[in-house]
Formats: sequence, structure tokens, C-alpha cells
Amino acid sequence: MPILFAMEGAVSQGILWGLMTLGVYLTFRILNVADMTVDGSFAAGGAVTAVLIIKGMNPLLTLIFVFIMGTLCGLITGFMNTKLKINILLASILTQIALYSINIRIMGKANTPLLGSPTMMSGLRDLTGGALNNTRASLIIGIVVIAAIIALMYWFFGTEYGSAIRATGSNEHMVRAMGVNTNNTKIAGLMISNGMVAMSGALVAQSQGYADVGMGTGTIVVGLASIIIGEVIFGAHFGFWYTLLSVVFGSIIYRIVIAVVLQLGLKSTDLKLLTALIVAIALSVPVVKTKIDRRRRSLPGMNLEDETNTRKKDEDLKRADGDNSKLIPEVK
Repeated sequence: MPILFAMEGAVSQGILWGLMTLGVYLTFRILNVADMTVDGSFAAGGAVTAVLIIKGMNPLLTLIFVFIMGTLCGLITGFMNTKLKINILLASILTQIALYSINIRIMGKANTPLLGSPTMMSGLRDLTGGALNNTRASLIIGIVVIAAIIALMYWFFGTEYGSAIRATGSNEHMVRAMGVNTNNTKIAGLMISNGMVAMSGALVAQSQGYADVGMGTGTIVVGLASIIIGEVIFGAHFGFWYTLLSVVFGSIIYRIVIAVVLQLGLKSTDLKLLTALIVAIALSVPVVKTKIDRRRRSLPGMNLEDETNTRKKDEDLKRADGDNSKLIPEVK
């Protein structure tokens, strides 16, 4: 029974963190860059929503200002990378470090509790007459927000400008030759990504009842783990919308694994080690599958149809592992 309760909480948290995973997916897979800003922008989202709620603003309206704060974080990283020619990894780390101090400045302290303050979750509980607990309210709000964001992403990346952003991550030189300002598309992608990450931080802060300056630590690792888990388990079969959903389900599965392992007795201090192991295992799955298919193909008596099928699977695994064409999922 405790495991069932833990899994319910894990699913709701996985949904809320899934928005962050979508933001990481945008930079990691679509733009094909390693953006470390998310560790800072996630905490910035929590800090902004906490301060605004305490000041009396509607919790839902705070998400607008949270998104703006996240886009500013991405803008700073993009400006340093495109205009000052600082390596994207170093530029994002510099922004992340700066945001630690900025977030403390925003809150005035390292931690801002929301106990007794209205949140989106408490508002939904009150609306249903107390029929929902905080976990289920977080789940419902997370599903609504994720559905809206996926619909917006599916629409936006099907537009001309959205396609230019996707193409920038696939082949920057070709896009530039077609007259597209790739500096602007990079900045736009980073701004949108960090805006979504900040919104995720705001939702998590409202759900857990406090914002902390260190709540974003390790966010990039969690996001990458969720992306890889989703890709390995669900693959890419039905177009861009399916890929986005698989990323969110990867976040949910990651949270479920963490919750179950904690219930089985693992110390919370070992979570970073567990995350590293999950990522390593998920990354090794395509390699193991490739070796198994190659070994089967080399066995005597294998017919032509089986050999053709395994060769096709081999090529798909290679493309999923490193081909740039996979960085721009087809929008159907």
C-alpha cells in the first residue's frame, strides 16, 4: 500500500517535471546543443511564482511572469553564445551560476515557504469541495498544462519559423545558406526552452509548497534521463506529437523508478548515483540491441527476410543513436 501511494505521487511529479523535460528536449534534440541553464531557470521559476503568490497575485497568472523570466534566462545564454561567441556549454554554465545569486535576490532568502498561501493545487481542491488531495490536484493540473504545451509545440514547430528552428539544429550551414539568421533561431529556441523549464519549476514549487534556491540542482541530468528513457522504451513511430508524449512518459517512468526504489529502502542521498545508473543503462540499451541483432544475423540458417529485418533495425538504432536526422522529428 505505501508503494501505491508513492507511485501516485510519482506520477503527478513526473507530469509536472515532464514540462521541464520538454524544454530540455527542445535544446538537446531539436537544437542539438547542451544547455546547462535549466538548473538555474528551473529554480528561477519557483522563486518568481513564490514571491508573486506571497505578494497576493493569482497563482495561475504568475505563470506568465515565470515564463517571461525563463525566456530572459535563455536570452542571456543565447546572447553570450551568438553575439559574444562564447561556447554554448560555458555560456549556459555562466548563466546558471549567475542565476543562483539572482534567485536569492528575488526571494530575499534561500527558501520561501508557501504554507497557507493559495496555489493552483489548493484552488482546485477548494473548487471540488476538498474531494481532491494535493497529489491528485497536481496530477490534473499537470495533465492540462502538458496537453496544452504539447499542442502548442506541435503547432509552432509546424510553422515556417518553427521549422527554421528545427532545421538549425539539424544543419546550421544549410539553413544559413537559405537566408535564415541562425543566431536568432538559436536564441528563440533557448528562450522557449527555458521558459518551459521555468514554468515547470513554478508548478513544482506550488505543488510541494515552497521554493528553494537549490531546487534546480541536477535538473539537466533528470531531463536527459527522462528523454533517454522515453526514447528507448517508446521509440519514434508516429511523428512529432508521439515523440513529445514519449518524453513526458519517460519523465513519469523515471519518477516511478525513483519512488519504488526509495520505498525499498534506498537512501535519498543515493538518488544521484541511481540517476547516473539509469542514464547509463538507458544509453547502453541501443548498443546491446545492435550487438544482439548482429549476432543473430551471423548465425547459420538465417533466412533472407530475417536478415533484411535485422539490417533495418540495425540502421534504425544507429540513426536513433547519432544521426542528425533524428534531431528533427517529422511533424505529421
